Amino acid sequence: MNETIVPKEATLENWRDQEMKAIEVLGITGELRFDKNVELIYFRNEIYDSRPSEVLNTLLFSKKYTDEPITIDTVVEVVRGIQKIDNLAPSKIDIGKLIIEWRENKGDLDAFLGNQLVDHIGLDKKVLSGKDVVLYGFGRIGRLLARRIISTTGKGEQLRLRAIVLRQKMKTVQEELEKRAALLQQDSIHGEFNGVVEIDADNSEIIVNGNRIKIIFAGKPEDIDYTTYNIKDAIVLDNTGVWRDKEGLSRHLRPGVSQVCLTAPGKGVKNIVHGVNQKTLDFKEDAVFSAASCTTNAIVPIIHVINEKFGIEKGHIESIHSYTNDQNLIDNFHKKPRRGRGAPLNMVLTTTGAAKAVAKVIPELAGILTGNAVRVPTPNVSLAIMVLTLKQKSSVEEINGLIREAALAGPLVEQIHYSKDTEYVSSDAVGMTATSVMDAPSTLISPDGKTVTIYAWYDNEYGYSCQVVRLAKYVSQVRRLRYY
Repeated sequence: MNETIVPKEATLENWRDQEMKAIEVLGITGELRFDKNVELIYFRNEIYDSRPSEVLNTLLFSKKYTDEPITIDTVVEVVRGIQKIDNLAPSKIDIGKLIIEWRENKGDLDAFLGNQLVDHIGLDKKVLSGKDVVLYGFGRIGRLLARRIISTTGKGEQLRLRAIVLRQKMKTVQEELEKRAALLQQDSIHGEFNGVVEIDADNSEIIVNGNRIKIIFAGKPEDIDYTTYNIKDAIVLDNTGVWRDKEGLSRHLRPGVSQVCLTAPGKGVKNIVHGVNQKTLDFKEDAVFSAASCTTNAIVPIIHVINEKFGIEKGHIESIHSYTNDQNLIDNFHKKPRRGRGAPLNMVLTTTGAAKAVAKVIPELAGILTGNAVRVPTPNVSLAIMVLTLKQKSSVEEINGLIREAALAGPLVEQIHYSKDTEYVSSDAVGMTATSVMDAPSTLISPDGKTVTIYAWYDNEYGYSCQVVRLAKYVSQVRRLRYY
């Protein structure tokens, strides 16, 4: 058997050539971001602030959606074409999706881009004025919200983090800010923050990538008048979980605040999973609302897709959930059953309201889903197991194909990712911006084709935080035009 051996020097030279092209892609991506507030992504994967080798590795992601590999040469050609477009409005554009469509079109690239992005051309198409954001609380979710908001601040035309409300725990402001800044900059799960974090104790501010963020020390919402900090028409993201109902959350509606979003399931307010039911919000009437839970955000998009196609008669949701700060490191008192046992040492069977919460987002599924949870000794990333009895027969291939298509096109591309990787494990989902990653090789179906079991990984910290930010942008009406 004769094999063609490529000289080592040629292989290395080819890699260097690809890296140079990746550097050009990153250069154009940066220029578009800063000059036009246009963000380029690749099948929902962010490429800004990446290394050239990371860009080349990201190209492999196309295997999930196309049998023909996408080369760096094609990517360079497309981003050059986008760069040439005059008067491109603030947008978020998926170049992976564009490339697949261009292959099918087989026409002139410039003409194709002009036609596909026609709704994005014209600076008057999307005028953004920005929205002030206040984080009430600065725990796990609060810090990740800060990271996410700051990473997408750009020129400040979308969300702009203006203040964080805390209860002071250290003796001096200097010590408090140093502690808070250190926790923001270094994270044992999500790694080092890619940016510059400084403190200005004299003004009680943390400065992150040029964003001056006022640290407000307060015991309760009524203590604050945000207008004294030049904060106007702000949205408060309450990540403390102290207040869960409309009456309690309405306490945040202080001078300078117009909207309040709870980063947990809410009572007596609309629970929103962005991508599914955000249009039920009335911007004038619903000043207080909830972003639901991490598990609800993980399962609802997939359940919604399945229900739309086949209908669901009944089902059970089991969440294999990483332990949380609510649990104990070692055995100690806890008001809830079993949760007093050491989280890093035990699997803890507990309850979840995610199944009932589905009905708050998709009312027609009320009363037909049950749910439970097992807390396990991992610090982040959980697994949702959805066992659904369908009204129509299906197959593994049909179910996987349906979710794969939803992950590529339509209103849920930000929420659903699709994996056919047989080596995928929980840590692979750390930092995933989607609410869930369907594990396609694990899909099962009963012999009668009526009961399907779907496995979906989800970063219950960062993936959920990304979903909260999407919702905040939507209700603030500062979302850029999107092509994906």
